[in-house]
Amino acid sequence: MPKEPLTTDAPSWHKFFASTANNRAWTLSTATTRTPEQDQEMLDLAHASAWHWRAIGTELHHMRATMLLAEVHALLGLGASATRYAKQMHTYFTSRETDDWELAFTHAITAHAAYAAGDLATHRSAYTQAVAALDAIADSEDRAIVNQTMAQIPAP
Repeated sequence: MPKEPLTTDAPSWHKFFASTANNRAWTLSTATTRTPEQDQEMLDLAHASAWHWRAIGTELHHMRATMLLAEVHALLGLGASATRYAKQMHTYFTSRETDDWELAFTHAITAHAAYAAGDLATHRSAYTQAVAALDAIADSEDRAIVNQTMAQIPAP
């Protein structure tokens, strides 16, 4: 958990809340079961994280927050908004040099959003890309983290 800022400046607090909300939302997103209250908490946290990152973050922070929004919306069956967020972050991460773990997340979450929206062709294609990208992750810890998200996505 991020350390609470020792100052009163707004950017430090935005960063603290963005990181805290992000971490908790990701934790909830990979839980094998959630209550309806936890689903609502996860959704609120994802939006809170995005709001705080937009106040002080870089474009990379914004796109990582968009990635989280896509995954949370997909988990909750909100296909249209999940797809909208997924397209934004997919365009960003596939148009530049991207870490292997982040590229795997990009394809996995695109697959999940497509599944939630009922777009089975995109789901199948992105899922296949996610599996290949997951296999290409060099670091075993990074692979294990992405695997937690992959476990939430129905296979085609």
